[in-house]
Amino acid sequence: APLAGQAKKKKIKKREARGEAASVRDSKSSMALPDAQSIARDVSEMLGYWQIGDADSLHKYYADDVVVVSGEWQPPVIGWGNYLKAYQAQRARLTGGRMDRSNTLLKINGNTAWVTYQFLFSATVDGRSGEFRGHTSLVLNKQGDRWVIVLNHSSAVGDAGTTQASA
Repeated sequence: APLAGQAKKKKIKKREARGEAASVRDSKSSMALPDAQSIARDVSEMLGYWQIGDADSLHKYYADDVVVVSGEWQPPVIGWGNYLKAYQAQRARLTGGRMDRSNTLLKINGNTAWVTYQFLFSATVDGRSGEFRGHTSLVLNKQGDRWVIVLNHSSAVGDAGTTQASA
């Protein structure tokens, strides 16, 4: 038995060296959950990575051809590469930041799902503390054994309050 355990560890190390271990574990853990639970977990994880600025981890939740509609008056952002640039520009303006999500609804229809929720986001943006309320709707497609976001539409419904940050 100890030799079998060592062989398994060697296999895992070889996969890690090739960058495969995480995807093997992720796909197995996703398969163990019903779709609704998997999507709910993925949305929570995605928001966590969004808040901490981990773009590499964030990418696994988005399709390469994602369409993102922001709360600002601008054209939709098309494709992960373009979204990444917009996300990084936004993150450069933020200090801190906390996103609270509520009233989440999820619906699955075959290989398509949608999730909608309300959010309250508080952060310091360009030196000013603020809270922003809004709604987000996500459309997901099942690609293989995982769900990815193909449309992310967020809109702010008003500024809950912005104050000048103290020096």
